[in-house]
Amino acid sequence: MQQPCSRFRVLAAVWLLTAIGSGCGTLSVADEKALGAEFSREARKELTFVRDDVVVGYVDGLGREILAAAPPQAFEYQFYVVEDDAINAFAAPGGYIYIHTETILKSTNVSELAGVMAHEIGHVAKRHIAHNYNRQRSTGYAHQVAVLATNVLLGGAAAGAVNLGGGLAASAYLNSFGRDAEREADAFAVQVMPGAGYHPEGLVSFFRILQSEGGGGVPEFLSSHPATSERMANTRRMIREQQLPPGLKTNDGGKLEIIQRRIRLLTGKTGASE
Repeated sequence: MQQPCSRFRVLAAVWLLTAIGSGCGTLSVADEKALGAEFSREARKELTFVRDDVVVGYVDGLGREILAAAPPQAFEYQFYVVEDDAINAFAAPGGYIYIHTETILKSTNVSELAGVMAHEIGHVAKRHIAHNYNRQRSTGYAHQVAVLATNVLLGGAAAGAVNLGGGLAASAYLNSFGRDAEREADAFAVQVMPGAGYHPEGLVSFFRILQSEGGGGVPEFLSSHPATSERMANTRRMIREQQLPPGLKTNDGGKLEIIQRRIRLLTGKTGASE
């Protein structure tokens, strides 16, 4: 199983150290907003963002369509495009959603990209990050997280001074959601995508893309979002149980393809395989 990219681990360590240092027993909405803002500041230093207004505007517009179909939210969402060759997307605290360029490039239609984004919004809307944090405090993970963060930020020798035991367990814990959380995020996507005009089957077909891209390893997105056959079957069942309106979109008249070509030009990937 692939490890999460080092830059993301550094960012996660930064905001987790901030959370632990705050000493709060549970992560309130206000706390999560503050952590998200801190995460965003660090992300600007560590990640390479696509700054093109057309690309960012397309992704932001898609996110806003999904949010318009969702129940009222506690957070003001912000959407970013990260230049990265790994298929990945992740939600940071407080409504910050990050989509890798490779995720956009690998999407064969807009409903697949909408499914990924709706799933990540679901993690925020259901407050899965806060639940992970609150649970880790109640089960003694805070110390392990602090050790992991020290190891990431300062190096192994510094971490050794505060007992590295349990660091790997903390890493796996922080970079994954449980089965129930994934099911909730999938259900959220299935519920809101029709209201935004997109067919929820796109979520399932993107998981198939991830599995086919795995080859000898596991795509990074799958490392934290395990797309098992059982999970895809559950998502299909939820879709069948819905009364879907007619005319739901899988394509958007070639707009996604234009964005994909623009990304390839901007990132120097002209001529890359579709």
